[in-house]
Amino acid sequence: MSETSPGGPSAGAGTPKPPMRDALVAAAFRLFLERGYEQTTVDDIVALAGVGRRSFFRYFPSKEDVVFPDHERCLAEMTEFLKSGPPQDDPVARVCDAARLVLRMYAENPTFSVQRYRLTKRVPGLRAYELSVVWRYERALADHLRTRLTDRRDGTLHADVIAAAVVAAHNNALRSWLRADGEGDADAFVDRALDYVRRTFGAAAGPAARTEEGEDVVVLVARRGVPMWRVVKEIESVWAD
Repeated sequence: MSETSPGGPSAGAGTPKPPMRDALVAAAFRLFLERGYEQTTVDDIVALAGVGRRSFFRYFPSKEDVVFPDHERCLAEMTEFLKSGPPQDDPVARVCDAARLVLRMYAENPTFSVQRYRLTKRVPGLRAYELSVVWRYERALADHLRTRLTDRRDGTLHADVIAAAVVAAHNNALRSWLRADGEGDADAFVDRALDYVRRTFGAAAGPAARTEEGEDVVVLVARRGVPMWRVVKEIESVWAD
């Protein structure tokens, strides 16, 4: 992997200065790597970036936020993506595609993403902050699924379980890629994990299909080895809706 700063390539002679926000992120991570996160203050960051404290807080509410500079943008993009889907879309496929927006954010700068992953593992406060960010993504997915499954029995339960499964699968694959130093095809890591979610929940989460004659048709997908009583119970619950 190339040795670039978190905010982008290092500026050399004749290279335009990066935007202030990127400069603050680059300065912060340079200090985090040299001194450690706990030993670095906001004053240290703004001094290295050559700006004042007011400029820092214009972009980042806290020191923790400079470690995760793009999550607010990504969360907004995810929310808009979920809202813009056509009503006939498979809701499970839609939330899986929404999770890929998070992957794209990480894959835009593998060096930065790997550095952040390593830093977060070492700092308990950052791990807690990251969990709060992950929870917000999960809530966005669950809220969308609830609107799509509202007419089904236990629709809220299904929505919450599916959203949690999407986040768990995405994060498992993402961390595998980060542990590999951001090498390899990030999409392949995540596609495999999310395809598992779609196979497990996709058909079962969708509404019952209706034939031209008005008869209900229930399609259920189950993993091999699932006890038959579970399959029968699921069919009975869907048929009763």
